[in-house]
Amino acid sequence: MSLCLASAGVVKTLAIAAFTLAWTHSIEKTAWQEDWRVTPQGLQLIEARIKGFGAGMEPPPEARLIDGWFQWDPHRAPQPELVLGNSAAAGDWRLCESGRCATLSEILGHDVGVHVTTLSACER
Repeated sequence: MSLCLASAGVVKTLAIAAFTLAWTHSIEKTAWQEDWRVTPQGLQLIEARIKGFGAGMEPPPEARLIDGWFQWDPHRAPQPELVLGNSAAAGDWRLCESGRCATLSEILGHDVGVHVTTLSACER
């Protein structure tokens, strides 16, 4: 399985089994991260982390503070796809794998801007 990204007519396939999706909350300017696994059933959310909390972004009661991050396991079924919108106030989404991060614009080779980006599990 691989990860497919699609935005504004561009499709990119990444041969990765797991990734971290990272972004900055547009109002609170707080870092968020989610760890995902690519599976035949779809994209499986493994863990979520947030550096702080505020307007509409409170961690759930089961979250634990570890190394400055509130961390928890969201316990969700695999998702067939993730649809990511962009906010000029928050900057670009970042996708990290094996400790290396790149913006979606860098990965797709064009400024994602206001375009929606769809992530899904795909055959290589």
